[in-house]
Amino acid sequence: MNYKHILLAIDFFEQSDSVVKQAKALADLFNATLSIVHVVDNVPIPLSGYGLEPGFETDLTGEIMDNARKRLAEFSKNLNINQSNQWVELGSPKMEITRIAEEKQVDLIVLGSHGRHGLALLLGSTSTGVLHYAKCDVLTVRLTDQ
Repeated sequence: MNYKHILLAIDFFEQSDSVVKQAKALADLFNATLSIVHVVDNVPIPLSGYGLEPGFETDLTGEIMDNARKRLAEFSKNLNINQSNQWVELGSPKMEITRIAEEKQVDLIVLGSHGRHGLALLLGSTSTGVLHYAKCDVLTVRLTDQ
């Protein structure tokens, strides 16, 4: 198989170095385009539903997205990834990663996995979700909890 477009899905955890190195090595090996995506999980904060009103006006989602874009730009600069191949999305990580992969005609997704089992796996493993929804190959790089 000769991969032409590889999508690196990154979550900014310290252990993600091994995922980044693997994606870069594969892109170099296959002379493939390397793209990168980070998904900010859509976590609603229903303060008003509990009778709590914040005492200040702030757009936490906007701030989180701005910070994610800055961090992704740093990662991308070190990997020589063009701005046109960088995406920060808001929503379900498994759905957004697979959507981007399909829209951009990616043929390999590279992401990290903690290898969780049992209840932890059922409660929302992004790598498992991507594996089930992706229409292309998926490489999960085992992350350690050190």
